[in-house]
Amino acid sequence: MSPKYFDDWVQDEEFLTPTRTMTETDVVMFAAMSGDYNELHTSAEATKNNQFGRRIVHGLLGLAVSHGLLFRTGYLEGTAIAFMSVDGWNFKAPIYFGDTIHVKGKIVEKKASKSKTDRGIIKFYLEILNQNGIVVQSGFKTIMMKREEPNKA
Repeated sequence: MSPKYFDDWVQDEEFLTPTRTMTETDVVMFAAMSGDYNELHTSAEATKNNQFGRRIVHGLLGLAVSHGLLFRTGYLEGTAIAFMSVDGWNFKAPIYFGDTIHVKGKIVEKKASKSKTDRGIIKFYLEILNQNGIVVQSGFKTIMMKREEPNKA
């Protein structure tokens, strides 16, 4: 898919990302990088009798992967200037090892910059869904986007 500039996005536009299966390797690497070795994520034995009955993927790993899935659409490649915020992010259900997730997005707000005419701000409402269509996480991400230069259009 082609990159999209600020003006290419339409209010209330919806889109889907590609999918990604969450693996044990993902969790091990995230635990090592973050230092979060909580047994909920790292111990099959300790989690046999927990509320989930098995290990779960770090919630923050799901959030991070959702951002990567946004870029896999190709829409933000070379047009995103800065990731500005995450707001009202909710962890609604666990992501299990082996779950395949994707993101459903919607444009909820667009604001052209008043001080810099080469950019604007887009607020996305995002839902991470698993292979069963269950929303496991949701919330808002705000991204500063380039505007296409008139002489390149």
